[in-house]
Amino acid sequence: MPVARTRSTTRRLRTRPVVAVATLLALGVAGCSSDDESDDSTSTASEGAGSGYPISIDSALGTATIESEPERIVTIGKGAADTVFALGHTPVGIEEDTWSGDEDGYNPWFREAVENAGEELPATFAAYPELDMDAVVGLQPDVILAPQSGLTQDDFDVLNELAPTVAYPGDPWSTPWDTSIELIGQALSQEEDAATLIDDIDAEFDRAAADHPELEGVTFAYLYTGEPGELGVMRPDEPRSAFVSKLGLTPAPFIEEQPVTEGTSSSTLGLENADLLDDTDVVINWFSDADQQAQIEEQPLYAQIPAVERGSYVVSYDRYSVTATSLLTPLTVPWAVDEYADRLAEAVALLD
Repeated sequence: MPVARTRSTTRRLRTRPVVAVATLLALGVAGCSSDDESDDSTSTASEGAGSGYPISIDSALGTATIESEPERIVTIGKGAADTVFALGHTPVGIEEDTWSGDEDGYNPWFREAVENAGEELPATFAAYPELDMDAVVGLQPDVILAPQSGLTQDDFDVLNELAPTVAYPGDPWSTPWDTSIELIGQALSQEEDAATLIDDIDAEFDRAAADHPELEGVTFAYLYTGEPGELGVMRPDEPRSAFVSKLGLTPAPFIEEQPVTEGTSSSTLGLENADLLDDTDVVINWFSDADQQAQIEEQPLYAQIPAVERGSYVVSYDRYSVTATSLLTPLTVPWAVDEYADRLAEAVALLD
């Protein structure tokens, strides 16, 4: 069986330019939201950030109307802070990551990018078990960006009175990575810059895939096994699967045939159906720690999955790495893609 590897938290962000803006916005107290209706059109970055206001953005929870260029940006949920920073702005506040953040709640790729740029790290606030509304109010935001989040309707109603709040367009935690970047670019009147970020991410994957042509067409399944007897698989559009697919691998054909588990981007299989994985070249899984890995791998039906038996099996329980490869942002992809591609290539080598 493979041994799960961890990564250094001091690995530096690969040198790659982020989108430039004329100047970083000055941090100061500015106006809040307005109830006036406005046109949905926005200017492009070539016209200059801030020239396309007012901007209205619809979401599943309501409409955010941004009257003028925001100076105090707050982000909630996953990935938004990375995109805001890559667009040339340092948020005044971000949601802390208590699962895969450092002792201060920052993801390492975000901390590295901000500190390497000589910027001051934003304040952090709690979002679980409930959003620290007092902390958000104290940040005096001009705009709140939460396109990939789990905001409730009640949260949104309060926040959108405080400042225009951009929530998710469909289901919570289900916004495609590129849509999230596009929404943030729209809110900051930098749509062309956001499109460039998306192109840059695609280019990072293309480069890493070109370095590993052996990954092309290899079938994979990204599993989840929270407890003994449980077996599920991520759908192809789930971010962790999308990360792998963009390196050239192909989701195992059986996955599309499985019913979607309600409210998720996954399908529940049950360990008794582990034989569905018999023709899958590579399987990927993550565990809380080595003890959980050993507990799951002790189950005969799991251990007999062909990819597990032969070692074409990628395992991680480093929380930084798991989160980085669960997101596709301008900061996570260059931070994680090369090491992940290398590990997939090691697994594929065992197919010969």
